[in-house]
Amino acid sequence: MQVVFHIGAPCTDDDRLIRSLLKNRESLAKQGIAVPTPALYRDVLKDTLRALDGAPAPEELQRNILDSAKIPEGTERIIFSDPRMVSINRLVVIGAQIWPMIERVSRSLRNVFPSARVEFMLGMRDPATLIPALFKTSRFRQFEEFTEDMQPHALAWSEMLARMRAAVPDCPVSVWCNEDTPLIWGEVMRELAGCDPLAPLKGVDDLIEDLMDPAGFRRMQRYLSENPPENEMLRRRIVAAFLDKYALDDALEEELDTPGWSAEMLDDMTSSYEEDMDEVAHIPGVTLITP
Repeated sequence: MQVVFHIGAPCTDDDRLIRSLLKNRESLAKQGIAVPTPALYRDVLKDTLRALDGAPAPEELQRNILDSAKIPEGTERIIFSDPRMVSINRLVVIGAQIWPMIERVSRSLRNVFPSARVEFMLGMRDPATLIPALFKTSRFRQFEEFTEDMQPHALAWSEMLARMRAAVPDCPVSVWCNEDTPLIWGEVMRELAGCDPLAPLKGVDDLIEDLMDPAGFRRMQRYLSENPPENEMLRRRIVAAFLDKYALDDALEEELDTPGWSAEMLDDMTSSYEEDMDEVAHIPGVTLITP
């Protein structure tokens, strides 16, 4: 049995990825791929992790999770998704690290199904926008207070992923940049499902639809229907061209307040994030999905 944990990160797809995949639940089930409704297992999984405290789950406890998620017998691949699986939003960034607790949590998740082949998937986000987005979802009133113990210049996804891979070396990890998701949404969905790279799925344009003028989106859908692209790369080029022409300005620009952070600081953080992706791409056992 294969088990994939989609662990966020928080403030990336906001559960849209699992909602898009749920549109294909019946067709994927015929292939032995289970996409359970998150409400069925999120609390059960959290309670299980707390009770096990890192120890391998016995068969009875594993069965309880599968029964709660309504996983049918004979399922070959199960997808669990929760952006707060690792931590609450306030603890995503502490000091100079993203997810300081990733080693402990990833080992604990791996031990929930000790005999299964376990994979992890997560979307990354530029810390220059991630931290303000985390603040926006928090109960803090002052940005300076929220970021008091953070070292934003030192943050690197590659550092977190290296720690994660050391903690669970038998578990492959697939990652992508949240900023790229409009163009790679279909590929991310297929990677999460573990299905064929060319498998038709509902919802592959869900994110694009949110970002595009409705009339322009319909034109794109009609064009793709009348001119089926031969491969995913060509499809991305077509989508990018329509997005460039019909994108909604307010949908592409998120207003985030960062009092005390200069424009130069934000630019430096973004440049470091982009450079860090070269490091991420070379971590053994990590697959970086790119446009």
